[in-house]
Amino acid sequence: GFTGLGGEQTEDLAQQHRVVADGFGGNQTTCPRPARCPARCPNGYNPLMTTEPVGHHPVLLRQVLGLLAPQPGETVVDATLGRGGHAAAVLPLIPGGRYLGTDADADNAAFARSRLEPLAAQHGVTLTVVHQNFAGLRTAMDAAGLDHADALLADLGFASNQVDDPGRGLSFQGDGPLDMRLDASPDPATGRDAPTAADLLQTLPERELADLIYRFGEERLSRRIARWIVEHRGDAPIRTTAQLADLCRRAYGPAAHRAKIHPATRTFQALRIAVNGELDALDSLLRALPGVLAPGGRAAVISFHSLEDRPVKQTFLRYQQDGHAQRLTRKPLTAEPDELAANPRSRSAKLRGLRWGP
Repeated sequence: GFTGLGGEQTEDLAQQHRVVADGFGGNQTTCPRPARCPARCPNGYNPLMTTEPVGHHPVLLRQVLGLLAPQPGETVVDATLGRGGHAAAVLPLIPGGRYLGTDADADNAAFARSRLEPLAAQHGVTLTVVHQNFAGLRTAMDAAGLDHADALLADLGFASNQVDDPGRGLSFQGDGPLDMRLDASPDPATGRDAPTAADLLQTLPERELADLIYRFGEERLSRRIARWIVEHRGDAPIRTTAQLADLCRRAYGPAAHRAKIHPATRTFQALRIAVNGELDALDSLLRALPGVLAPGGRAAVISFHSLEDRPVKQTFLRYQQDGHAQRLTRKPLTAEPDELAANPRSRSAKLRGLRWGP
């Protein structure tokens, strides 16, 4: 289970689950204490379902709200705003507060701003949305005039609209260009475009490519896959997701039929992490927590694979052992059966929480 921090345990159930303004659209209602809802909330609230075509289901929403326990007037920082799903549930709970959302995807940041501004105005929340990678979160907070956050959320997954768009090149379910960049804008320092996955495949030496696939994808056949890529890129550049997926399958050989996942899965993960600098950004975020969280501030991080979950787990434990913080989760929280049924992609999500202060 998890440690909820907000409200009194003895409040009357009807008052505890009073209905506040809808953050999702349609006729949905939002319960301000969904983390403590019984199987059937008296308000009929289901945070997993939404009638608004936002292109993404916010993962582990009940658990996130339970850990962060947002209160009126608080400052909440959303390091991965995405399509605004978590934000839409939090804004009604912090009337008079502040909400800063950052996202590396300019399109999603713009969508979330448009979606959330009316809701923030309705509840008297000052909303700031910034197109920026969370590696620079402290800079974004300074620019917004925020000293500290009472609650911080980082959902390290991708929005469904990103994964499902063949033009992004994040998935081999549909053929598209091997781009994989979340932020396609030029580097402000150099003015150059960031390298795509196709660029890495075309330019990296075989050994570096194999090391990348092994390190970021934990792919045991990384050297064989890298060899196949280098041999075939000499004939023609590898530019599409279908080309790469086929090369990975062929590199696996007969083992492809015995594999539990598609032979290209780990290679795609490795390239995506490398292209977007995901692990470096996560390291920057975790190291910044002491200067971001207010005393008593809560942090919630959702990861989707071991390369993300491991540093979160280790950093939270170290902060606790050093006497700086308390973990709110000894083991990660995962999706419950109703969420798994509504959103199968939630099966890999793991949530860990931390409260700053001894």
